[in-house]
Amino acid sequence: MPPDPLTIARDLIRCPSVTPAEGGALAYLADLLQRAGFAVHRMTFSEPGTPDVENLYARIGSTSPHLMFAGHTDVVPPGEDSAWRHPPFAAEITSGMLYGRGAVDMKGGIACAVAAVLDHLATTGATPKGSTSFLITGDEESVAINGTVKLLRWAAERGERFDHCILAEPSNVETLGDMIKIGRRGSLNGTLIVTGHQAHVAYPHRGENPIRGLVQILAALMAEPLDAGNANFQPSNLEFTSVDVGNLTVNVIPGEARARFNIRYNDHHTQESLKALIERRAAEAGPVRHAFVWDASNADVFVTAPGPFTDLVAGAIAAVTGREPKLSTSGGTSDARFIKDYCPVVEFGLVGQTMHQVDERVPVADLEELTAIYRQILERYFA
Repeated sequence: MPPDPLTIARDLIRCPSVTPAEGGALAYLADLLQRAGFAVHRMTFSEPGTPDVENLYARIGSTSPHLMFAGHTDVVPPGEDSAWRHPPFAAEITSGMLYGRGAVDMKGGIACAVAAVLDHLATTGATPKGSTSFLITGDEESVAINGTVKLLRWAAERGERFDHCILAEPSNVETLGDMIKIGRRGSLNGTLIVTGHQAHVAYPHRGENPIRGLVQILAALMAEPLDAGNANFQPSNLEFTSVDVGNLTVNVIPGEARARFNIRYNDHHTQESLKALIERRAAEAGPVRHAFVWDASNADVFVTAPGPFTDLVAGAIAAVTGREPKLSTSGGTSDARFIKDYCPVVEFGLVGQTMHQVDERVPVADLEELTAIYRQILERYFA
């Protein structure tokens, strides 16, 4: 019997691996891959002020080409179990749907990749062509400090070299095969602080209301787009997400006003050039006493240029589904932002409509079809 992606997915979902807990998911994968002949490493990384995180790296083969499948077994909290029609870690199947936290994001995708690789190895014989590996982290849904970024560094230091990577994130929008993610916009958070002078509202000449200056700068920053986008990316976007004064009364002019914002930016910018642009536009808004505090960010922009590898993946998808996938850079960040420093990477997994939701679920048929797509990619890659 070929490896069954549904069985693997159910076994993984039943592991309560809410970030940063391992929950048994990596132990399960380690056992499965070791029995198939993989050299498996379980690595725990630490950082002051953050929880320790367990990770897994497994490889079979010692030559090129080297295709890596990457992903994460950690999941977001399910919330109140009573809100779920099917318990979040029971992996129940109803009407052809597999329910559970991580079914889509992304234990289902990992299960399909493992099933496809094991089937490929069983078909091609004991000695694989090239190398195949799995790089699985346990903190993608959190701060992403003790996971993929450190596991990649560890692998590189021991001489591991990757030629290409498929990240099994839920990349599809409506139907399996409709989209491949070839890049992501970067993400940068900041806080605008405007300083005034506190005073009684009945004596406004004795104070300086920072809200006036804050509104002035907000208007200036939102007046013009940051760029027009390009062939690979939609335009960069700045969104203010909160405005805070902290004033507990109505008869005091506040001394300070703050506004938090997030920018999703394309490859027209680096983080430093983007900060300089925002600070210059704020300064040009007028004589307002202000400052910016920028959060540290490891969410840089990247793009994998369309070419032979993206053509191979798209061709495998079309062969199985009959659909021509769109190459996209939309959406939020992922661990591909770290992988791109080591090899070209694309994201292709399940349909992401229910990820992070109550009653997260995936059609069983999609698990079977995604496994067939990964199997087709392996055949073409190692042909």
